[in-house]
Amino acid sequence: MIPKQYRLKKRIAFSATYRVKNSFHVGGITLFAGKLKKEESDITKVGFVVSKKVHKRAVKRNRLKRLMRESYRLLLKNGELKSSQKYMSLIFVGGTNSLSMNFLQVKSSIEKLLEKL
Repeated sequence: MIPKQYRLKKRIAFSATYRVKNSFHVGGITLFAGKLKKEESDITKVGFVVSKKVHKRAVKRNRLKRLMRESYRLLLKNGELKSSQKYMSLIFVGGTNSLSMNFLQVKSSIEKLLEKL
């Protein structure tokens, strides 16, 4: 589980990140990046979203969110997130194509998205 200090929780924070319109798409997963940090000491907050339009079953949506969270957590733990740490917030949005992906495919998609930043 991602520590609380790294989680994006409030609706207004999600809206602010979407408003920047800085997005990248790879393999059914879209990454929205927020504003650049003013200070290096600030923490990058992360959110994971899978819409009800993607699949009506909560089990499927939650599984995809868990896969995305775990792959990001492993990257965070290994210290492979240098380029993405310059943004205030990141939101990963799962699409219909990503529902059938396994963990390795999700992890590689997230790595590619973070490299694009």
